[in-house]
Amino acid sequence: MTLQAQRPVNGEEKAHWLAVRPRLILASAFMLFLELALIRWTGSNIVHLSYFTNFVLLGSFLGIGLGFLRVGRSRRQPYYSPIVLAILAVVVLTFPVTVDRNTEGVLYWTSLSTSGPPAWLILPVIFCAAALILMGPAELVGRCFPELPRLEAYRYDLIGSLTGIAAFTALSFLSAPPVFWGLIAAICYGVLLVPKPRALYVGLVTVPSLVVVGLLLAETLTAGAIWSPYYKVTSRQFEQLGVGVTDIAVNGIPHQQAVPAAARLQWERQYGLPYERTAKPPKNVLIVGAGSGTDVAIALSKGASHVDAVEIDPKLRELGGSVHPDRPYDDPRVTTHVTDGRAFLERTDATYDLILFALPDSLTLVSGASSLRLESYLFTEEAMRAAREHLSPGGTFSMYNYYRESWLVDRLALTMQQAFGHKPCVDVVSTAGQQAVITAGLTAADQRCAAAWPGAAPGTPQPADDDRPFLYLHDATIPPIYIITLTLILIVSLLAVRVVAGPYQRMRPYADLFLLGVAFMLLETKSVTGFALLFGTTWVVNAIVFAGVLVAVLAAVEVTRRFRTPPLPVMYGILLAGLLLAWLVPNAWLLSLPLPLRAVAAVTVAFLPIFAANVVFAKRFADTADATTSFGANLLGAMVGGCLEYAALVIGYKGLLIVAALLYIGALALLPRKRALV
Repeated sequence: MTLQAQRPVNGEEKAHWLAVRPRLILASAFMLFLELALIRWTGSNIVHLSYFTNFVLLGSFLGIGLGFLRVGRSRRQPYYSPIVLAILAVVVLTFPVTVDRNTEGVLYWTSLSTSGPPAWLILPVIFCAAALILMGPAELVGRCFPELPRLEAYRYDLIGSLTGIAAFTALSFLSAPPVFWGLIAAICYGVLLVPKPRALYVGLVTVPSLVVVGLLLAETLTAGAIWSPYYKVTSRQFEQLGVGVTDIAVNGIPHQQAVPAAARLQWERQYGLPYERTAKPPKNVLIVGAGSGTDVAIALSKGASHVDAVEIDPKLRELGGSVHPDRPYDDPRVTTHVTDGRAFLERTDATYDLILFALPDSLTLVSGASSLRLESYLFTEEAMRAAREHLSPGGTFSMYNYYRESWLVDRLALTMQQAFGHKPCVDVVSTAGQQAVITAGLTAADQRCAAAWPGAAPGTPQPADDDRPFLYLHDATIPPIYIITLTLILIVSLLAVRVVAGPYQRMRPYADLFLLGVAFMLLETKSVTGFALLFGTTWVVNAIVFAGVLVAVLAAVEVTRRFRTPPLPVMYGILLAGLLLAWLVPNAWLLSLPLPLRAVAAVTVAFLPIFAANVVFAKRFADTADATTSFGANLLGAMVGGCLEYAALVIGYKGLLIVAALLYIGALALLPRKRALV
């Protein structure tokens, strides 16, 4: 029985006043906008989610899949969605979380004390809440599918998704606080949900929406926060030893201090050591992680004639320009670059007497990538080789931080040794927090070490590389906290699918579509991480890549709708050839290309398999007997693929291509025989 023939289960549903096509676009846009907003906002308040944004994404995929599977089983409006959103807002703002610096094999940059629920509790709670919230808009999207031809419905769904990305990107560009996200959610709920009797509608939709908007407005006003594309940034000013200091926190965690250069050099020796280890006074300096400007002010005080200051977060840079007592960004000797540090190194032709990585530790992941932090590609062996190539004769490269673990200091020193060909200077300023400075000259004669570094201790991990850029992961393994939480997620997902969708046999005819969803998620992850390496981990690159993926999917749908495409086995062959091409093309070759050619080559390598995969999906989806169930099975596959992304911690991002190829071969094997020649 098709969905069109099914009778209402729990009473008749009123006809919606909005026509099906604009309603589908709006619901799809709202669904993606709400997903992005949840990832961004929960991560700014629950510190675990700064490092596990993928868990909110997984919950969203589960909810979207369940929403599609629920279509036809109930005609009631999904009023539960705004109610759960309001409850989540109350829980998150009532129980803020900070975590220990080293938890379950995962190294955090966070506060000294802990508070709030433990990770094993709060992560599943957020996961389930995200699933319930997204299930509502997904159900509204799914109800539009039976009213349109398969590919036309999918087409409008993609257009809506692109609209949702554009809306959220625009708000990020404008640094709009979350109260605006709440207002948009409230408006979309009001438009999309069919009114019940007035009093009931007010209780189910209006009140929860007002609660969300009110809480987000209170958070914005009381915290006095600046919302950058990455963080919730707060600051406070105080005096320390008679010196004015601005303390800057992101997502509620201490991150930076704007301190006069003279005071910083007096209080903490690590800030002056890079200049003591150079063979000549540096005149041309590059600072990666310039932040609020203290490191820039120190470079100027040491006699630098020019400083290139690279900072990824525009709001941290703006805050430094307005609050730093030395006003370093007003100095004509300083040029600011708001971009990713690795991307700047790969693009610039300049050389420097000193390249300094100044405490560049982020407190968040690249959205949509399981374990890639904003600074991950800065600390690989390839990144340090790139830094070496930009040193002038007699130049030095240095980095300093509170590294927390002695093995991390040794790992970075070993990485520098392999990149430069000689041992670096290693100054452990304080064993409390492993405050250290690691410096290497272009040659061994270009550095002035106080004492020879004895070498890495036994058991020190090998240097991180661009394929496995997981600096803070000691072993090539999946930490227990990931395994436990992902296992709970999969168990909850299995139970939820059974409760919402009924027996699993309903999805059995679409097992190949399930595998297509799993594999496509791995392809998307490889694309996001690949573009982050080639063009930077900035939010702009991230948004462009996600939009590019949807454009490639939309192009595949349009080609399938308008032209006769090869049979599915042939398209699978093209897809596997695209995966092989992506495997064979090395990142080093792509990075060596000029930027325009790099962009063309990267788009070709990344999007050829994505395009082919979606032609396969579109052809298969067009002939399914049950549009919502088949689409829901595909989305649930994407959720499982999100869990499988964590295999990259062991096999690297390139290894995900092999896993994806095996999954696509499995999907081909499960393809119904009558579809094989279509």
